[in-house]
Amino acid sequence: EGMPQTLSSTSMFTPCGFSPHLHTSKEDEQGGLIFQDGNLTSASLDALIQHLIPTTDYYPEKAYIFTFLLSSRLFIEPHELLSRVCHKCIEQQRLDDPVLDKARIRKFGPKILQLLTEWTETFPYDFQEERMIGHLKDMIHRIAPCDEAYWKRMNQLLQTLNQKLATLSHGQEGIVKISAAVSDKLVAFKSKPPAIQREILSVCSDPYTLAQQLTHVELERLSHIGPEEFVQAFVHKDPLDGTKTCFSEQKKTSNLEAYVKWFNRLCYLVATEICMPAKKKQRAQVIEFFIDVARECFNIGNFNSLMAIISGMNMSPVSRLKKTWSKVKTAKFFILEHQMDPTGNFYNYRTALRGAAHRSLTAHSNREKIVIPFFSLLIKDIYFLNEGCANRLPNGHVNFEKFLELAKQVGEFITWKQVECPFEQDPNIIHYLHTAPIFTEDGLYLASYESESPENHTEKDRWKSLR
Repeated sequence: EGMPQTLSSTSMFTPCGFSPHLHTSKEDEQGGLIFQDGNLTSASLDALIQHLIPTTDYYPEKAYIFTFLLSSRLFIEPHELLSRVCHKCIEQQRLDDPVLDKARIRKFGPKILQLLTEWTETFPYDFQEERMIGHLKDMIHRIAPCDEAYWKRMNQLLQTLNQKLATLSHGQEGIVKISAAVSDKLVAFKSKPPAIQREILSVCSDPYTLAQQLTHVELERLSHIGPEEFVQAFVHKDPLDGTKTCFSEQKKTSNLEAYVKWFNRLCYLVATEICMPAKKKQRAQVIEFFIDVARECFNIGNFNSLMAIISGMNMSPVSRLKKTWSKVKTAKFFILEHQMDPTGNFYNYRTALRGAAHRSLTAHSNREKIVIPFFSLLIKDIYFLNEGCANRLPNGHVNFEKFLELAKQVGEFITWKQVECPFEQDPNIIHYLHTAPIFTEDGLYLASYESESPENHTEKDRWKSLR
């Protein structure tokens, strides 16, 4: 029995590598796991934890490891789970015995190391906690006397983990810095600013380039979102544990929230850029520019920026500019709007997303691999999946079927967020996207009314109260 195979991290999640078929031997069924047509559907939490634990001749399926580590946090905190895994290993492999069974531990060692490696690679944020690192080291200290190589594996594992956490926190600090800079400027404009304000076309007049830079920002921000944030966003009290919510101290969803903020910023930036110019002809030019940027985002597979641009153009202060829109060739815009039409639960968008996902699976270049989903819809889907099914069945079992579906949605997203951005970065444009001042909603209306005066009583009243 050799080392368990390490698959590349993508094959672990992609639908093709995602087989919920857990082949069961008879013991499993007696071990409290319930199968239907070969698929694990439910089990007690204890049985699921046992199923995660490697032995000398068993290693859990990759898809199972991901699904369980993702969803278990609804029932038990990661440090508690790791503690229980380690205790069971110590018991089962008799790691407390004064004299260790070396031959046995050499069979078991590589497997437990593999499990710990997969955990640190997929859920690095779990290991920001001292306790987690403590359990990890304790486990390896117990098996290391049997094989020198285990020390080396541990050092490699910890080094990789530290690098990953450093990169992630460095990225988070960057985002926090930018957010701080931006929030000061958000309210900066209550009325039209003086002419010194640079506008987007002076920074980047090529729609292709801007779409590529937007894709850079999207992928950079996606890279910081941990898969567990999707689950933690919807943590409720676990009915079998009346004392506490699993993550009551903090929701741990800061990267996810920062990403939603970026979407809102992009909507407002687009609307600001359109409402700002004094001349109708210039406003129309900016609208046409953004239509081209949006179309290029669609071609790249960057649906999140595409949706933000369309949302910005559909904000009332922009859509009411009838004279401006009369100068725009709107056919292209209607095609894009049709793609993102919410009818039929966003049927057209979902079809386009499936096409992009399929292209990504067969891609030969990083460019073809890009899939950036319309993020708030992804969150909404996960939210409804979570609300629509119970975490536990009436008999207290964990509803594993639900979590396989959840793991499928989150797993696909992880595959997408790991794509390296193939476009060259333009720091100037990226800086502008993050820091250019934007109007508040009131500011947008004021600018809009100054561009094209109010048409009816409601608009006139609003303008009066704003001034």
